[in-house]
Amino acid sequence: MASWSDFAADEPRLADGIRVLLQQYGPGFGYLATVRADGGPRVHPVSPVITDEGLFCFIIDSPKRRDLERDGRYALHSFPPEESDDEAYVAGHAWPVTDPVRVARLAQSARAEPRVDWRLFEFTVDVAMLTRRDQHGLGIAVGRPAVQVWLDPHTPPAATAPPAVPQTRPTRRSRDVQCTAA
Repeated sequence: MASWSDFAADEPRLADGIRVLLQQYGPGFGYLATVRADGGPRVHPVSPVITDEGLFCFIIDSPKRRDLERDGRYALHSFPPEESDDEAYVAGHAWPVTDPVRVARLAQSARAEPRVDWRLFEFTVDVAMLTRRDQHGLGIAVGRPAVQVWLDPHTPPAATAPPAVPQTRPTRRSRDVQCTAA
């Protein structure tokens, strides 16, 4: 499981593109998917915090926090920009940050309200994806989207992945993918 910092060091341009989409409206804004106790998905708007230390989220006492405490799997998707259909996606595992000095430092820098019952989680990155549909800067999607995908080579493939998904990781960590129109 790679930290955001590890991912960003390995693929700085991809990480920067994802960060820009997650922070396009100032503070971070995206949709967090978690796994409910019955195995179903749950989606919530959140404000992710990206620093040199990693990718974090302050989560109030809520079903999403209980999901992360029970089963740390998550997916985070950017809010769509007004001028394009570009999108960013990261997925991995969320872990509670327990070091009080680190929590205090990040809470101060992110201006997390101290009187609110929140818990700080750090999100590792197993997969990161950036899709650009406006490749010519015109605000109009032309041709196929450009998709960049990064897979953490240290994360084993899911044992329950569908048969159509390859069970091996590519030798390269990042790749550009051209999607076909649906």
